[in-house]
Amino acid sequence: MASILGSPPAFLARPPPTKPQLSCSQTPRPQQPIRPQPEPSAQPSSPPKKPQQRPKVAAESTDWIASSLTRRFGLGAGLAWVGFLAVGVVSEQIKTRLEVSRERANTKSVLPPLPHFLRSPHMWYTELRVGGGASPRPGDLVVIDLQGRAEEGSSDAFVDTFGEGKRPLALVMGSRPYTKGMCEGVEYVLRSMKAGGKRRVVVPPALGFGDDGADLGAGLRIPASATLEYIVQVDKVSIPPS
Repeated sequence: MASILGSPPAFLARPPPTKPQLSCSQTPRPQQPIRPQPEPSAQPSSPPKKPQQRPKVAAESTDWIASSLTRRFGLGAGLAWVGFLAVGVVSEQIKTRLEVSRERANTKSVLPPLPHFLRSPHMWYTELRVGGGASPRPGDLVVIDLQGRAEEGSSDAFVDTFGEGKRPLALVMGSRPYTKGMCEGVEYVLRSMKAGGKRRVVVPPALGFGDDGADLGAGLRIPASATLEYIVQVDKVSIPPS
């Protein structure tokens, strides 16, 4: 029979695969469900950081009013304010020039010089030039040229601001102590002078440096009970704003 039928086919000759036998002690492990991994969300790449720079301090405007008006009301308001300031500056310059020209026009030399005696206090002065500017008042800044000598003793001047390269004296009317070489008699005469005026003044010891005299330093000394002779010229009177 076998010879008749011949050899069985190859797939019939192999035994069927057997399933693995599980013992009682071995239990099948439950398979863990595979959780799908969340796909990484596409985040926009952050731009590279720029190196930190120090903040620039903006320069303050010299005209804060103009800048404030420009920010609030526009460029026209700022330009209007600048124009107003420009007109004010020009008007002040014109006013100053007019005052200077008026002062020069009203300043006149006195020929011949006229002496004036003051009974109270007992002193006299000679008007050399009548000023045409303002008269100094207490609290005003006065710029003067001054030359002073003692009638007795040395003929050298103990103060002299006249001449090229020398600085005039600046003083506030009514302030104490006096500037070098100044005295009460000179201040008394200044009250009745005007800018541009010039006088020769003779000051008695009571209105000068008294019975003790004064040591002005640098080898300059005013003798005791000395009568003083000054040349006083008012260069400028600056009146403070009220």
